[in-house]
Amino acid sequence: MHSAARSRSKLPDVGTTIFTVIGQLAAEHDALNLSQGAPNFAPDPHLIEHVADAMRAGHNQYAPMAGTHALREALAAKAETLYGAHYDPASEVTVVASASEGLYAAISALVHAGDEVIYFEPSFDSYAPIVRLQGATPVAIKLAQPDFRVNWDEVAAAINPRTRMIIVNTPHNPTATIFDEEDIARLTALTRDTDIVILSDEVYEHVVFDGAHHHSMARHRALAERSVIVSSFGKSYHVTGWRVGYCLAPAELMEEIRKVHQFMMFSADTPMQHAFAAALAQPESYLGLGAFYERKRDLLTRALEGSRFELLPSAGSFFMLARFRGFSNERDSDFVLRLIRDARVATIPLSAFYSDGTDDGLIRLSFSKDDDTLLEGARRLCSI
Repeated sequence: MHSAARSRSKLPDVGTTIFTVIGQLAAEHDALNLSQGAPNFAPDPHLIEHVADAMRAGHNQYAPMAGTHALREALAAKAETLYGAHYDPASEVTVVASASEGLYAAISALVHAGDEVIYFEPSFDSYAPIVRLQGATPVAIKLAQPDFRVNWDEVAAAINPRTRMIIVNTPHNPTATIFDEEDIARLTALTRDTDIVILSDEVYEHVVFDGAHHHSMARHRALAERSVIVSSFGKSYHVTGWRVGYCLAPAELMEEIRKVHQFMMFSADTPMQHAFAAALAQPESYLGLGAFYERKRDLLTRALEGSRFELLPSAGSFFMLARFRGFSNERDSDFVLRLIRDARVATIPLSAFYSDGTDDGLIRLSFSKDDDTLLEGARRLCSI
């Protein structure tokens, strides 16, 4: 069919995401999927029953735009208990249709044409495109090698009167690093007495390892006052396909975010909101998540001890990085394709998380999989 209308792309250099491409290749080659941060195991059956109960009780129509009252109350109580932060459920907590929607609504609402937004690479792939769609400029600052820490002196040099937002992500995807006290102190100092908004992607807030604690922006008053926190039920409850997340922010910022949210989705899925409200009444439903994934991290680490890969530390999230430069000089994208074809294991090249395609010979492995998948994936990787 010939179209009379011609379109002019807002993102001419953006194609299908690497996750879709790798997923399709993995399916073609019947490869084990260690690429995607999506569990391949079932959630708690009680959570599914909560959804079914909500449906049977008639909760099948639109929820309130900002989220069900019970869920917003539960989220406010959780933030107070975990981080000592008070958020008004009526005006400072919003349930969104996935953390991805929360990120989009926050950036769209608060960033204007001509603004600049600082973010850190390697990064989750949606940040920069969303910023560009607002007519704003994403400013990428590379995390410092070899341990992928923020170089705050570079951040200081990048801040100027056009800087509207800094996007942070801890625990970090894809490098599995976490913020520490020094990071918090520097971020606080750099944003004090400015109008800079912090957008904090905290979808892995409960997946922190080795006795560390999560430095939510909510935990630090000076940062909470200028931060939009985005988190995800999908990551915390092994239900990434349910697409429900939430935002926490001061009322003045949240008012603007809700203006965008109401025209994007209006409201998130109703029965799932009732189920998550019930789940949050049992804090053990998320407080054990760090230990659960730490065990999986350690299982995969031990299983790869006989491989030729150099594994980088994983302090949080579902991921670890593996270096292959010690035995191959291939581009990371070519190496990943060879792993899919020859070892039948799907991973992600780290270059996919850089706007300029930086290739340091690293791949990202996900351990959000059942133990049999992790062990078989490791066995195949050891054969490379």
